[in-house]
Amino acid sequence: MSNSKRLVVNLSERLYDEFNAALKEDCKKRSEFIREAIILYIKEKKRLNIISEMERGYKEMAQLNLEFAEMGFACDIRELKEYEAKLSESDLPNDNDSEKRRYILC
Repeated sequence: MSNSKRLVVNLSERLYDEFNAALKEDCKKRSEFIREAIILYIKEKKRLNIISEMERGYKEMAQLNLEFAEMGFACDIRELKEYEAKLSESDLPNDNDSEKRRYILC
């Protein structure tokens, strides 16, 4: 690590004790432990930022998605009404013996 920089960190007594306990548990050197902690922190921060951006995007798209859904629903209702109208038209008297014809239109 020829391009490494030195970092001085001030810790409270309690945090320092917890830090030393974590070092003993992981059997790592101080610089390695801090390096990994910084990398982990940066990755987590990026992940949280992406989640936040996605949440904002979903909120911005909510109204547009609702409008699309309502358009689809309106189209379905219109098609249902047309289908029902065609069904009712199929109940016309038969010219031969005046019985009602019933057809299922698909």
